[in-house]
Amino acid sequence: MDNSTSESTFFLMGFSTVPELQILHALVFSGMYLAAVLGNLLIITLTTWDPRLQMPMYFFLKNLSCLDLCLISNTVPKSITNSLLNSNTISFFGCVAQVFFLTLLATTEVSLLTVMSYDRYVAICHPLRYEILMSHQACVQMTASSWVSGVLNAILHTAATFSVPMCGALDIHQFFCDIPQLLSLSCSHNIAEFVVIGLTLVLDFGCFLFIDISYVHIFIAVLNMPSKEGRAKAFSTCLPHLMVVTLFLSSGFFAYLRPLPKSPSTFDLIVSVFYTVVPPTVNPLIYSLRNKDMKMALRRLKVTAVS
Repeated sequence: MDNSTSESTFFLMGFSTVPELQILHALVFSGMYLAAVLGNLLIITLTTWDPRLQMPMYFFLKNLSCLDLCLISNTVPKSITNSLLNSNTISFFGCVAQVFFLTLLATTEVSLLTVMSYDRYVAICHPLRYEILMSHQACVQMTASSWVSGVLNAILHTAATFSVPMCGALDIHQFFCDIPQLLSLSCSHNIAEFVVIGLTLVLDFGCFLFIDISYVHIFIAVLNMPSKEGRAKAFSTCLPHLMVVTLFLSSGFFAYLRPLPKSPSTFDLIVSVFYTVVPPTVNPLIYSLRNKDMKMALRRLKVTAVS
């Protein structure tokens, strides 16, 4: 990174410059952001307040909601503000902060989703050993390890991305500072960041493979359950998690493995929305609508609030 780059201003060219479309974009993103904030705060409140939800699964879910709240707050408020003010600029240090926190939160979320799949695997395939393997200390250690992996990956990505000077017009064809877009602005090939991206993708694929193997064992165990009620409860806790993992990782893999088009693409914008905005918005709906314990906790909270 040289002084000229550190004094630069980047231009976020993701959405239309037509005032009417900017207002529409601001309204849509505001609605999604409000839904994400309220939904994730509700999950954090329920899993903290209700004594029946003091279990490893809901401990991890509370951490996931905290992550989602931070993830969507890292990019969407700035995009909404730019649209309302008819501005598309972001400072160099603002861009660095977005890259750092995006990679930190996304990496931590992948790690946490992997831990959550292990939790479901132990709960369903080894129920007699569940309390030993998923003790409170073990849960805290696994969550802390997820956050540490996120911090380390964020430091590597941020340092490597901005290690090479950037040339030409600093136009980023996204609504946030996206690493593939920043690499296209580099004056020379950023070998260091390509290596970091490669290592990250290998690790993410390893997590995805671990999750898939866990769920193969889970579904085999569930199908062998004699009780219909037991099968229904197992599916109600596992299917939402599998939906979240598939949505988050598939869109992220596609965004980083697909070569950047020579001209700006609306499709790339849509893909980026699917791994930065949609998961934090729909995760609370998926977990609350498909989970009987969460719905019962919500009813108890309503009764307590009314009485």
